[in-house]
Amino acid sequence: MQVFWFIPTHGDSRYLGTSQGARMVDFDYLKQVAVAADSLGYDGVLIPTGRSCEDPWVAASALAAVTRKLRFLVALRPGLMTPTLAARMAATFDRISGGRLLVNLVTGGDVAELEGDGLFLDHAERYEASSEFLRIWREVLAASHEGGQVSFAGKHLQVKGAKVIYPPLQRPHPPIYFGGSSEAAHELAGEQVETYLTWGEPPAAVAEKIADVRARAARHGRTVSFGIRLHVIVRETEAAAWAAADDLISKLDDDAVARAQAVFAKMDSEGQRRMAALHAGGAKRSREALEISPNLWAGVGLVRGGAGTALVGDAKTVAARMAEYAELGIDTFVLSGYPHLEEAYRFAELVFPLLPRAVREKLPGQVLSGPFGEVMATGIVPRAAQG
Repeated sequence: MQVFWFIPTHGDSRYLGTSQGARMVDFDYLKQVAVAADSLGYDGVLIPTGRSCEDPWVAASALAAVTRKLRFLVALRPGLMTPTLAARMAATFDRISGGRLLVNLVTGGDVAELEGDGLFLDHAERYEASSEFLRIWREVLAASHEGGQVSFAGKHLQVKGAKVIYPPLQRPHPPIYFGGSSEAAHELAGEQVETYLTWGEPPAAVAEKIADVRARAARHGRTVSFGIRLHVIVRETEAAAWAAADDLISKLDDDAVARAQAVFAKMDSEGQRRMAALHAGGAKRSREALEISPNLWAGVGLVRGGAGTALVGDAKTVAARMAEYAELGIDTFVLSGYPHLEEAYRFAELVFPLLPRAVREKLPGQVLSGPFGEVMATGIVPRAAQG
């Protein structure tokens, strides 16, 4: 099991939908979150993309320099740059980071945002262009290890003699992650990506998506691994966790929810439509209505686009729910929590000991000594925690 955390380049707060409890998200804060994730043993971090975020490539490049083993899941947006330029960027980042790049292919679902960036393709055309983009990107990076070049003529994209001189460390290219819920997205995943990511839907719905993508990959003679994107609200007791979930949306008013849902309704993303359906487009506001599956809570999606569900509970319960997804075939969990710095620590301290995951090897020469916890009365060492 791999566990990733999240770098909140679009903002962070203790409460959704209000500036109360918000904090300045500058480089110092992003660095704190990244260093915490690196030190705590998270396998990687996802950096979001879109006009509401800082640029993911610039942010990841800066954070790579202040971390040691953390991997960075960074977005590629077909249509906003050429595939050969994107391949050079990926190779350079992979080289300077010591092979720590993972690539998140994002086709985009907000038409207004895409048009603002100069992209006017419809949903079907975006997936056609994404398929061509990814084929060129993969082939030019694979060819770079042998000094080769690539030519391609498609419906949307064309390159002649495309070449990357400095190859990435990872062969044949950094792994590609991708999420999407439409038939076109599943076909693209089965044909070209290494890991398919789903947003946090109930287990039965996730199982259906996994089965479909797995079957499509098999028809292409491939295998695909699977991940899930979730928020987490974990506390020492169930009651405290649910109280924290209620607190997270306690400052929301009906107007904020209605305005957010109106924006989401204009998107042509099948995944966003499925997220909205979980809470009936904001109509479901009670605890009972928002718990759409045991310990799976849709409250975040009332005002947040994209991943809108959270696992809520005590550590043993959250670990058990993660195990249920793992049994379906999920091996990568991309998690986040508000605020992201404190919740990175909370999740690692409470849940990591309960998960079936390998502890990352220590760096050469790194030695841990001394007791864990605060020494009492100048010499009493805290007793070891009981399992």
